[in-house]
Amino acid sequence: MVESNLALDLIFGALADATRRDILKRVSREEQTISELAQPYATSLAAIAKHVSVLEKAGLVTKRRNGKEKLVRVTPEAIEVAAAHLSEYEKVWGDRFDTLEKLLAEK
Repeated sequence: MVESNLALDLIFGALADATRRDILKRVSREEQTISELAQPYATSLAAIAKHVSVLEKAGLVTKRRNGKEKLVRVTPEAIEVAAAHLSEYEKVWGDRFDTLEKLLAEK
């Protein structure tokens, strides 16, 4: 249980930053190098590499070498873990809204 919570903490912590969410969105379309990922931002390659490192530690992306370049790609399993966690809340709140709707209809 605690190990699972740690994984969720890492995932949601990584997703808390807008730059990291954008990086994740971009690599979900296609693999990109750190240099390619850094292009739209007014920041250093080192800063982008740190963002990628946070995403990698959370299991959201992986890196692989292609010659001198490191390619970054999305890891869907971690996203599935987060989605499964959120779907539990979706069910709870869906049930609550259904109950509320029934109560309002009775009045």
